[in-house]
Amino acid sequence: MTLTRRMMTATLGMALATGLALPAVAQDARADLSKTSVIEQIKEAGVIKIGLSVFVPWSMRDKTGELIGFELDVGRKLAADMGVEVEFIPTAWDGIIPALVSGTFDVIISGMSVTPVRNLTVNFSDPYAYSGVTILANTAMTTGMALEDYNKPEITFAARRGATPATVIGQLFPEATLLLFDEDGAATQEVLNGNAHATMMSEPSPSMEARNNPETVSVPFDQTFLATGEAFAYRKGDPDATNFFNNWIGVNWANGWLKERNDYWFKGTEWADQVDQ
Repeated sequence: MTLTRRMMTATLGMALATGLALPAVAQDARADLSKTSVIEQIKEAGVIKIGLSVFVPWSMRDKTGELIGFELDVGRKLAADMGVEVEFIPTAWDGIIPALVSGTFDVIISGMSVTPVRNLTVNFSDPYAYSGVTILANTAMTTGMALEDYNKPEITFAARRGATPATVIGQLFPEATLLLFDEDGAATQEVLNGNAHATMMSEPSPSMEARNNPETVSVPFDQTFLATGEAFAYRKGDPDATNFFNNWIGVNWANGWLKERNDYWFKGTEWADQVDQ
C-alpha cells in the first residue's frame, strides 16, 4: 500500500469514527438535558409543586379554608394529565419569583402577566388566560373626576406590592401617591375605608367589589388597561418544560376546557357563596 493510500484509509477511518461518535455525544447531551428538566423531576417525585398568591378569583380560600379558584382548577388538571399529585404553595407576591428560582416549587401558576423584566429571571409558557385591569374607586371621594384628575399628588392609589396593577398605576398616574400592600384585599379595604381614592385590579375583582359594595365603591370608567396574557412561569434553561407546558395549554384551549373554566370563575358568580364576602 502506498503512502497516499495509507493516508486516505486513515482519514476515512477517522471520519467514520467521528461520524459514529457524534450521535452518541448528541444522545448523551439529550439525556443530560432531560435529567435537568423540571418535567422529569416532577415525574420522578410523583408530585408537581405549584406556587401561587391568593387573590380572587384566581385562587382564594373557601369558607372551610380550602383553596379554590381558577388556578386551582388549572393546577389540578395539569397534575392529573401528568399522572402526579399536586401541592399548592401559597406565597407572598413580591417573593414568588425568588421562591421559584430557589426551587421552593416547580412552576408559578398565579395569573402572572408576561413582562420583559420578569422574563430576564424566569421563562414563560404561552398564555393560558387573558385579562386586563380596571380602576375601582371610592365613589364619594372621586365623583365627577375625569381620568386625568387621578394623576395628582393628592390622589392616593392602593395596590398589591409587586403586582402588575401597581406597575400600571405608576405608568398611568406617576404624580399620584401609591400605597403598597401584600394582598389585594388590603388594598381594596383602604379604598372601602376611605383611606385611598382608588385601586386597580384584574377583572372581575373590581366589578365584583362594586356589586358587593354599591354604596361605597364603583368602576368609574368603562376602560380596561393593559390587557395582557397570563402564563406559567418556570426556571430558565428548560426547553422540555416549554414544550410540555405550551402543548398542554394549546390542547386545553383547543378542546375548550380552559375557556369553560375561565368563564366559570371570571364571568359567572355561581361560586360566590363558597367564599366569605
